[in-house]
Amino acid sequence: MITTILGAQVEFIDQPFLKPLRISAGLITKATEARVMVRVRTGSREAVGRGSIYLSDLWAWPGMTPDRDAKDSAMRRLCETIAAALADWCGGEPAHPLELGLRLHHSLGSPEIQMPLLARSVCASAFDAAIHDAAGQALGLSAFHFYDAPAAIPSADAWFPGTGAAEAIRRSLRKPARRLNAWRLVSAGDDLEEQVRPAVMETGIHCYKIKLLARDAAEDAARTSEVFQAARSWGQEPTLSADSNEGNPDPESVSEYLDALEALDASAYAALSYLEQPTARDIVAHPHDWHESRKDILLDEGLTSLDLLPVAQEQGWSGFALKTCKGHSFTLATAAWALQNGMKVSMQDLTNPGYSGVHSFLLAAHLPCINGVELNSPQYTPAANLPWLPALSGIFEPRGGVHALDDASCPGLGSSLKPL
Repeated sequence: MITTILGAQVEFIDQPFLKPLRISAGLITKATEARVMVRVRTGSREAVGRGSIYLSDLWAWPGMTPDRDAKDSAMRRLCETIAAALADWCGGEPAHPLELGLRLHHSLGSPEIQMPLLARSVCASAFDAAIHDAAGQALGLSAFHFYDAPAAIPSADAWFPGTGAAEAIRRSLRKPARRLNAWRLVSAGDDLEEQVRPAVMETGIHCYKIKLLARDAAEDAARTSEVFQAARSWGQEPTLSADSNEGNPDPESVSEYLDALEALDASAYAALSYLEQPTARDIVAHPHDWHESRKDILLDEGLTSLDLLPVAQEQGWSGFALKTCKGHSFTLATAAWALQNGMKVSMQDLTNPGYSGVHSFLLAAHLPCINGVELNSPQYTPAANLPWLPALSGIFEPRGGVHALDDASCPGLGSSLKPL
């Protein structure tokens, strides 16, 4: 399984959004897709792997300065810098693909990189995915079978005393599911009858992720109830999650929202499964106690290093909202640690198209996620998925309320499914 990185390249594709996506930080109307190719040697075989991600600056690099164009340009430059010397970013020596990916993640901590660590992780994530995809293509083996045999992972073994990282990851993986619940993202301002109803009637989606603005608890409760009751009027028994993208100042404001929702609509309150990162992402600078929360609270933007895993547990977070944009290796290590420590995981999205959409599906298929998988590129950037249709319509055109893939044990991370 020892893998040598031989070279890498990256290209950028401008992807306009079919409709704006409103989060508490602002409106997303377009994204830069970073599409990566990595060539490796595993054993005596060479192969090319692929990965992609949206450089979502509004999410990964909040704040008003520099402006968004400057942030996007800086993230593109970092991708190009990584591509030019990927082997060096991964420690310079051949290793297990997970070790290479974790070395890449750790190397992002250099103070010379003038951007938040989360934005750096987004830039590097497609390279990590492509390394795993390439090694799997070389061996004709799913990347989720890289843990069937013992392997030393120096960058993570200390987090798993008694087993090591590879064994802990092996224990966290399951026989891949072929069908996963799909989610509809309901943004602030979405017209439920005109925009949401036709889409869910076509797709059968009955799980709704509601973007909350966190300006007023009663307002958020009313919106949550509105979505729930609309879905019921369409003949559904919906499942809900809520995401304010750090819009809440503290746990008390989250409790106010939950109190307001329970008083307004007890059924909608019961249908609310979990909340994603409601408070500020820096959980060291802004620590909160979530032990008494009545709903599961999942850490998302705030998880950027393995060092923060026990911090999150001490603060009472219920688990982690996993995302491919933080790196395949980091995501697997996080999931294994969470499950070993009695915490929960979900598979969330960064509007993943194409290769990254397949990657996200495969991760969710192999992990016991509480939600299925969130994939909203069919909702916001469907044109980016066209090269994968109709071959992967089960993923990119959900029906019956699920995303589906019959070949979930495909080599690598699925780049050979379509297209090349």
